[in-house]
Amino acid sequence: MNTKQRDLSYFELRLQELLNTSFPERALDTKFINQRSKWAANAYEGAFRAGNSVSQSDQIADYVLFEGLHFSKFDTLFQVICNEFDTRMADEELRLFALKMLPVCEPVFTNYKLTDDFAYAIEFNLLYTELTGTIAIWIEGNGLQ
Repeated sequence: MNTKQRDLSYFELRLQELLNTSFPERALDTKFINQRSKWAANAYEGAFRAGNSVSQSDQIADYVLFEGLHFSKFDTLFQVICNEFDTRMADEELRLFALKMLPVCEPVFTNYKLTDDFAYAIEFNLLYTELTGTIAIWIEGNGLQ
């Protein structure tokens, strides 16, 4: 690939990888993926044509591509499960359990204003504690199945 150009598929693949890993609830949202990738490709092209370096153009495109996708509910939930409940299940079960718990824990997330830098906010510790409690209560009532 020419380093001066980035085609749409480049941005689609990068966004899809992030969504698969950290935002599984959005991984099948093709409209979102297509739109955001087009915006990023256009931002890259415009930045490069305006005289920015490839690196600067990449940064501008990344800002557009990943806007609002820096704090992940799933990653946070997975972190809680790995830290607090990993001894109760095999390593290969942790991600699947986190996927199962995502809808269960959604009401907890709604109590917080989740911004891209929320992981660094004081309220993050409260969220972590609430998620731990919600999962513990769910396991107590339902088991790990």
